[in-house]
Amino acid sequence: MILHLQNLLNDESCYEKVRELRWPSGKVACPNCNSNEVIKKGFHNKQKARRRYLCQGKCCGKFDDLTGTVFEGHHQPIAVWILCLYFMGLNLSNQQIARELGLNRNDVQNMTQKLREGVVAQKKT
Repeated sequence: MILHLQNLLNDESCYEKVRELRWPSGKVACPNCNSNEVIKKGFHNKQKARRRYLCQGKCCGKFDDLTGTVFEGHHQPIAVWILCLYFMGLNLSNQQIARELGLNRNDVQNMTQKLREGVVAQKKT
């Protein structure tokens, strides 16, 4: 029997962790204008744990938990991205990560490249 780690994680706990890391004070800030005047506006249609927000500050923009992050705009569930990052930390090859996650090697190549770019961008700021 093969046990895939992604079955042990759920999107709710992953999104909770993303929110905790992104806004450690617990105060959600708009990624566009940095205003703390933000209200919760429900959840994403397909990703039920992904919270949506509406800025009440300068920009009055809409955003969600992943807006402005390396995870934004991708079709893989957040748990798969977190596991991919974990496997990268274990120094697994893209082929090994693809096998563990049950994904195409090209998809994993794109994911690891995006994650590395995000880490580099974070270090520059």
